Amino acid sequence: MTGDEAALTEIIAAFGSGSGPVAVDAERASGYRYGQRAYLVQLRREGAGSALVDPVGCPDLSGLGAVLADSEWVLHAATQDLPCLREIGMVPRRLFDTELAGRLAGYARVGLGAMVENLLGYALEKGHSAVDWSTRPLPEPWLHYAALDVELLIDLRDALEEELDRQGKLAWARQEFEAIAAAPPAPPRKDPWRRTSGMHKVRRRRQMAVVRELWTARDRIARKRDVSPGKVLADSAIVEAALALPSDARTLSGLPGFGHRMGRKQLEQWQAAVDRAKALPESALPQQSQATNGPPPPRSWADKDPAAAARLTAARAAVTARAEELSMPQENLLTPDTVRRLCWQPPSARTESQVVSALRALGAREWQIEQTASLLTEALATPAPSK
Repeated sequence: MTGDEAALTEIIAAFGSGSGPVAVDAERASGYRYGQRAYLVQLRREGAGSALVDPVGCPDLSGLGAVLADSEWVLHAATQDLPCLREIGMVPRRLFDTELAGRLAGYARVGLGAMVENLLGYALEKGHSAVDWSTRPLPEPWLHYAALDVELLIDLRDALEEELDRQGKLAWARQEFEAIAAAPPAPPRKDPWRRTSGMHKVRRRRQMAVVRELWTARDRIARKRDVSPGKVLADSAIVEAALALPSDARTLSGLPGFGHRMGRKQLEQWQAAVDRAKALPESALPQQSQATNGPPPPRSWADKDPAAAARLTAARAAVTARAEELSMPQENLLTPDTVRRLCWQPPSARTESQVVSALRALGAREWQIEQTASLLTEALATPAPSK
């Protein structure tokens, strides 16, 4: 594993003079460390061989990214790795996503191991996917496992390209890959505390404030310690405290997740967060639901707008049927969010040309529009249910 600048310079030279696509993978320490930074980057290219780079020792890989900028990068589940690669200066202009290619080609199992076994006939080593990749030094068996992730990735890419071409879907896949490569970084999530597991149990605004205060305190501690927030305090404990609204640290200690192994100082810091939430005026409490710029949840459509509900039912059925004909998941043919937005606020003139314009505005790719525009135009003409 390369972890110094001199060795990195040699890798940059070797991969810059290599040929063809470059296989790229990254390992994170999800569940162990705070955030989603890369702790290992694996690469393979014809003429350069394989390389394992340590982003801890070499945190700036922009030089490596620059020499590979005009090459096609082959990744598996690209959207998972691109954010952490971007942080260290590696941003592809062109890519081939083997997981997405597998979905478009109609494979039921699209994990890397399953795809390699199915298309290439090799069984990848298993057992180290969930380890703590921030460990230093990394054990040799882990490095061997990581290297295998890129060993056959270009062969897999070639097999998938051939299959997509056979099915007449290669141009579709290229549009998808272009969209991924061109997508800007995702903005920070608004009110991330609302994604606390078990949040559906929390009904009252005061209880929601407790979740928010405990989540924020936990996040601050986890960031400072560089550990996964779940290792500081479990989501289930946050929800239990919100439901119980404990009056003091002793009461808090009796709740699940705040047991006997938690010290008095820790209990007091969590109780302080609870007390802050309990002291807030009504005007400072969070709203029951997060404001969105999209349509309401579909379960409420029948009451809010029965005509829109009828359109959505027809549209979903049409997209599902076409996806089955094409042997691909419905969400890859057209995202559920796009279908919902179109049905909630359809174009004023519900002609196919207007539907095409609306789909483009919602970010649908041209191949998706070609496959669904006429179906959706028909679905938007579904009459409202009679009263």
